Amino acid sequence: MIPPQPPRAAVEFGEKDRFAEQAQFVSLRWGEVSALFVRPPEPSAMLAFAHGAGAGIEHPFMSDMAQRLAGRGIASFRYHFPYMEARALSGRRRPPDRPPVLVETVRAAVAKAGRLADGLPLLAGGKSMGGRMTSTAASEAPLPGVRGLVFFGFPLHAPGRPERAAERAAHLSGVALPMLFLQGTRDALARLDLIEDTCASLGPLATLHRLDGADHSFRVLKRSGRTNEEAADDAADRVSAWTTRLYTSA
Repeated sequence: MIPPQPPRAAVEFGEKDRFAEQAQFVSLRWGEVSALFVRPPEPSAMLAFAHGAGAGIEHPFMSDMAQRLAGRGIASFRYHFPYMEARALSGRRRPPDRPPVLVETVRAAVAKAGRLADGLPLLAGGKSMGGRMTSTAASEAPLPGVRGLVFFGFPLHAPGRPERAAERAAHLSGVALPMLFLQGTRDALARLDLIEDTCASLGPLATLHRLDGADHSFRVLKRSGRTNEEAADDAADRVSAWTTRLYTSA
């Protein structure tokens, strides 16, 4: 087991300073899906990082967040769901797979990330739908080796449909892991009072971090006084601090 590392200051990076991305794959019953592995020098943790419903692992949000996390010592393994792999190969849009397929993919990807982690503390989660499918998987059966879940914008309800929030959140009570919710205060998929109530209902297992002025994609308005980059750094900083507390208190 690699011992936990103390928290490190964020590493600033430009295009020439990006951490290398290693092409990987996840084997499923029906074939393989693509993945990208980012491992900074002397990492302190590994995140299995699932994408959202509308964009895959090379989307700027996914790539940028992986780099920001690497700058804070957190390795990441981001992976495609089968429908997104098919979209990447064909160029044609496809709807998300059915939940059982998504959940099976999460489980296979987390297992692969765990092998690549080589003893590092293992986290799982994702952007929007990817996070929700990770928590769904964890609620159905333990994810071996996973110490906590990270949600980059948990999709509590469809835009304008807050009445679905309780249904979307119901499975979270079956998750026996610490959970970090990173939520924009302007998130149209998670009305602020509802996500606050959801986290409160989960007790000490849930930590809510509000990204002031951010929407579901963590974009902020110009009049907010801060930039999208600052909001992304805020999210990455919180993941780093929460992860450090998680494995040092274990």
